[in-house]
Amino acid sequence: MDMRVVAFVLSKLLLAEAVILLLPLGLSLAARDGMTWVFSVAAMLTGLVAFGCKTYGHTHAASLTMREGIAITGLGWLLAVSMGMTPYLLGGWLGPLDAVFESISGFTGTGATVMTGLDFLPPSLLFWRMMTNWFGGLGIIVIFIAILPQTGQSTVYMYNAETTGPSKDRVLPRLRDMTRILFSMYVCFTAIAAVVFLLCGMSPLIAVMHAMSAISTCGFSTFDSSAMNFDNWPLETCMTLFMILGGGNFGLYYRVWHKGLWVLRQNTEFRAYLGIELGAMLLIAANLIFALDMTPSEAWRYASFQVSSISTTAGFVSADYERWPIFSQGILLLLMFGGGCAGSTAGGMKIARIVLLFKQAWRIVHQKLRPQRILTVHMDGQCVDDETLLRVGEFFFLYMVFIVFFALLYTWDGLEVFDAIGVSVSAIGNVGPAFGIAGATQNFAALPDFTKFALCFEMLMGRLEIFTFIALLRPAFWRRRSGW
Repeated sequence: MDMRVVAFVLSKLLLAEAVILLLPLGLSLAARDGMTWVFSVAAMLTGLVAFGCKTYGHTHAASLTMREGIAITGLGWLLAVSMGMTPYLLGGWLGPLDAVFESISGFTGTGATVMTGLDFLPPSLLFWRMMTNWFGGLGIIVIFIAILPQTGQSTVYMYNAETTGPSKDRVLPRLRDMTRILFSMYVCFTAIAAVVFLLCGMSPLIAVMHAMSAISTCGFSTFDSSAMNFDNWPLETCMTLFMILGGGNFGLYYRVWHKGLWVLRQNTEFRAYLGIELGAMLLIAANLIFALDMTPSEAWRYASFQVSSISTTAGFVSADYERWPIFSQGILLLLMFGGGCAGSTAGGMKIARIVLLFKQAWRIVHQKLRPQRILTVHMDGQCVDDETLLRVGEFFFLYMVFIVFFALLYTWDGLEVFDAIGVSVSAIGNVGPAFGIAGATQNFAALPDFTKFALCFEMLMGRLEIFTFIALLRPAFWRRRSGW
């Protein structure tokens, strides 16, 4: 692996982040919120690190190898997070560990926060928080490929290392064209959401920031009470729709644009996604009606918003769901596992994997009953090969193992068992809110330092979908050798 090529590509990513830091700098100048020097220094530091990487790096290689692509993705996320924490640290708003936590939570789209008093923070700092989750939602590498020229021709390895789902679906043959299309749709959806939120009563800046958070399914808000602050059912309905939109496959939306709505009916994952959403909404609404004596309209309002928020891993909160019946809380916990569709901004295991796991289990049962019969698993009208099914099984196994492993770490650090499980599931699924100490009306500030430290690793692991993260931790990965 040629680390000088890796450094050169990373220099471009860092230079892009330095330019992006100028946006909250401009807002700070306009708002006169006292953060001008903070973003100026942050941009300069990021630019200096970019210059150092460029000085060390070179572009002699014709293309990137698989290992270099994975290294760029992993190190790119770490460097983006490291530079992204500087405004929190320089401004004195957070300590080192909390600043790292907030930055990782933003870029991974988790939306878990350790910041309190959000209502009184400088607008430029709030805007930077939203920018981290917006760029991380679609993927910093995807956006990087879309808007900047690359070194070499094998950037597909970078794309594959970051994108989510059991398969790497490409709607266009050229990777650069596809990422530009995805980024363009992402910008358009965000702009539309901002206009809709503005019409629902938000101020312009608040509307833009919540549009960025809703489409990226991160869930950062400008208020400690999240969506409860607005108490506005038309706004909650619109936020619900945009969160569901963000949890869908963006490549599928491109096909819908070109071929029509019939594409949605043929997509197994999207139909399952909407079916799970609707089923969970109806079950929780019914539970709220009978257990808490809510009116049907009120129960549907809270159930639909919270189901879409948790299932898409957006993490907005419109009601204290910890006061709901245990049955409703159990459904929300299960929704944290699934997440959204592959190719979306949502976290979790992805609905495609859930569907394939059920289909594979169904095939095994039928083969036990009729051993002579040869059965295959189909999805979207196509046969799914055994290698893909094996990868899905491996991913599911590791996903569950790490949930248990991190939950045990959190109990060792003093958390209650149910709190530890909720926090672990929430972190690896990039959901945000959990239960108990980090529940609907709480944040992650009260957690012990060791737990916060471990959560940083778990959030990154969830965003990079485990395999890329594990590869980066292996010493053999960084050795100079050929074959990758």
